[in-house]
Amino acid sequence: MVAKERLKSPRARLFVALDLPDRVRDGLAEWQRLTMADPALRPMRPETLHITLCFLKYHPERAIERILELLARIEPRPVEMRLEPEPVPIPGGRPRMFAIGAVSEATEALQAEASALLEAERFYEPEKRPFWPHLTVARVRSERLAPAKGQRRGKGRPKRVAERPQRLPETLTEPFLAIRLALYRSNLKPQGAEYERLGGVDLPSEDGQKR
Repeated sequence: MVAKERLKSPRARLFVALDLPDRVRDGLAEWQRLTMADPALRPMRPETLHITLCFLKYHPERAIERILELLARIEPRPVEMRLEPEPVPIPGGRPRMFAIGAVSEATEALQAEASALLEAERFYEPEKRPFWPHLTVARVRSERLAPAKGQRRGKGRPKRVAERPQRLPETLTEPFLAIRLALYRSNLKPQGAEYERLGGVDLPSEDGQKR
């Protein structure tokens, strides 16, 4: 009976991320517009540009309040980072996405703290691979193969990208401060995931105030 009730309870796909200043997101959006001409690329929308710290997978909606309480225990402090200039194909051979790495000891320390808090209450299972601060800037559209016998849809694989994204301009590789540690809900849609910010912790901004 209990198991059936749990299956019926509303669940949310959640992750914890760092939000970027508007000027950085706007600069990335302009860079995307100028360098992502290949039709195989689907640039990420500016509002989806963030650095994921912990992907929590699915949890009951009633757990959201507790997760926000745990994040509120983290002391706000400046989190400085610097974006690396070269877009990284993932995977290297036939990429399904492109990411920009971020150099930031403060981000790594914050991720470790958030990870420990969330793991202690079983909201998060740390990945086996080392944490890599990065933001996804483009996904690669899929090819649709003929469906196998008895299937309605064929499986897709990433299209070939003839013209890969170019280097970031120098203005986007200068250090900056993240503005917020946030909990997001990911709503999966046919046109791509939509992210809903549920709350979080404001961090000291570049002008010395909290935003």
